[in-house]
Amino acid sequence: MQGGLPLFPERASSIAGRVDALFFFLLGVALFFSLIITVMIVYFAVKYRRRAPDQIGALITGSTNLETAWMVIPLILAMVMFGWGASLFVSIKTPPRDALEVYVVGKQWMWKLQHPEGQKEINELHVPVGREIKLTLTSEDVIHDFFVPAFRIKTDVLPGRYSTLWFKATRPGQYHLFCAQYCGTNHAIMGGWVTVMEPAEFQTWLSGGPAEGSLASAGEKLFHALACATCHRSDSQGRGPKLDGLYGSMVRLGNGQSVLADEGYIRQSILNPKAKIVAGYQSLMPTFQGLVTEEQVLQLIAYIKSLSLPRPSPGAAPPAPGRTPSQGQATKRP
Repeated sequence: MQGGLPLFPERASSIAGRVDALFFFLLGVALFFSLIITVMIVYFAVKYRRRAPDQIGALITGSTNLETAWMVIPLILAMVMFGWGASLFVSIKTPPRDALEVYVVGKQWMWKLQHPEGQKEINELHVPVGREIKLTLTSEDVIHDFFVPAFRIKTDVLPGRYSTLWFKATRPGQYHLFCAQYCGTNHAIMGGWVTVMEPAEFQTWLSGGPAEGSLASAGEKLFHALACATCHRSDSQGRGPKLDGLYGSMVRLGNGQSVLADEGYIRQSILNPKAKIVAGYQSLMPTFQGLVTEEQVLQLIAYIKSLSLPRPSPGAAPPAPGRTPSQGQATKRP
């Protein structure tokens, strides 16, 4: 909470104050009732101790009001804690629509991070101050846990699925990044740094990245290298569903159900295409499990997401550096 107090890391994100407020409320309630119960135990042990070997205590009939009070008061406190915690959880798990996206892959024993512009980092993440950052996380092997104490953010990183998290850093500096889930022999060294920079400094860092192109452009190259374009054509003649406008839309399946085409759906369709067959299409697509890495899956997802973005009109200004076209724009929905 305070920078000079070693028990508490400094607050460096917009959500940190809300997390601390809930924590200290829970701590205060626990300490209050612990103190009350301890004092009452000592008081009753002294007052109602047996003073003679043959002494018999008075009969206690009980009190309905007292019984009601110690059921209703804990119930109210429990519901306040639940509502407060649930509201905070939803806020942390619901990123803003215009957040800057970063993809995170956990692997024994490192963090691999990719920016939409193509920059890749190992055990280090550069972000601008005052900007919402959305993290899409997965694991290549075992369960990890992405934890930045100064931001008060923490989430399990699971193999075979995506989890999301967001934060907005409020002050420049370097902040520790940890894996908070035991993941093997070298778990203790699986960490790194989040470097929060001023916006102009971040743009300079971003422009000094590799020249091989954005994550979406790498995904497009991989899409054609894997011959995906032979089935997923932009017209209606392909043997697979069209991908233009897919991301963010509701997909009708052969069993009559409808699912949201998010990152998790696209990932499952690449690695286990028989799990959800789109209505009107046969189960012809082979699995790419073991043929593409997690980073390549993220590249393909970035490319498919780019197909759902509005096409820029001729002569329109390009998006600002460090900002993907999807930021600040709503995805297409049916």
